[in-house]
Amino acid sequence: MPKSNVAIIILAAGASTRMGRPKQLLPYQGRSLLQHTIESAIASVCKPVVVVLGANAQQIRSEVTQPFVQVVENSQWNLGMSASIRSGIRSLSTYSESIDAAVITVCDQPFLSSEIINLLVEAYHSLAKAIVASEYAETLGVPALFSRTFFSELAALGETVGAKQLINRHLNQVFRVPFPLGAVDIDTPKDYEELQATI
Repeated sequence: MPKSNVAIIILAAGASTRMGRPKQLLPYQGRSLLQHTIESAIASVCKPVVVVLGANAQQIRSEVTQPFVQVVENSQWNLGMSASIRSGIRSLSTYSESIDAAVITVCDQPFLSSEIINLLVEAYHSLAKAIVASEYAETLGVPALFSRTFFSELAALGETVGAKQLINRHLNQVFRVPFPLGAVDIDTPKDYEELQATI
């Protein structure tokens, strides 16, 4: 695989309203969901690793103990995922111009792995597609990679939308990577119970 100039942004700023407690901190395989996601990111070819926090940031920040992980606090987390994407993308401007793409992912997909992240990067380098998205449950979504040509559009997303809108807007520029288990995300206590029953 070519040397990567791809950053990864982990969105972990949500208030977990439906869960009733910060889902970022839910135990999963001996660590928290957030730690699992960070470890998958660190083990991938992506650098830098950026974590965007918002709601409960003070409580969650103590989970981010890995060196070389940049934590960004999104004070406007209540405006939705787009505000966190904006915070993450803007933080990349502190790095050199060598970052030519970014993977955007979330911390509530327990089956995320470094292998999936690397597949996105590999497809980006070998196929020269501007967007590489995960495909599951008859939809396209995160984790998804965007070339830097889309950074300004990502930073300008409307308040109530996420990266999926951008993917759908530019389908002719999207390469799809199958990730069937990407359909599993943890939003409610029932989701978490079902996950625990499978491990």
